[in-house]
Amino acid sequence: MNIHPRSLDFLRDVDVRLSVELGRTHLTLREVLALGPESLVVLDRMTDELLDVMVNGKAIAKGEVIAHNGRFGLRIVEMTGHESDGAAAGGGHSGGATGDAVLPDPAASDAE
Repeated sequence: MNIHPRSLDFLRDVDVRLSVELGRTHLTLREVLALGPESLVVLDRMTDELLDVMVNGKAIAKGEVIAHNGRFGLRIVEMTGHESDGAAAGGGHSGGATGDAVLPDPAASDAE
């Protein structure tokens, strides 16, 4: 059974959690309990590597950190996943596409 992409338009307003993973490391509980101000935790990612962009824990893209109006931002460098998924969703990009993430203004949400 094929579902027409337009029949799923109602899902576009569903909230999802977008997160960016800077890197990972493995620590013992003893090491975690010893953390404090000035502690250094070395991650498994090099400074020139792209960051993982995830939606609800699933990697969807790779990106890089940028500064935008005094805040951190994210520039999407490539989309990950199956090419057929992107084409079916209307994306059609197989990687290399760039775009800036839109950052919400926290002052605007406080005013509501």
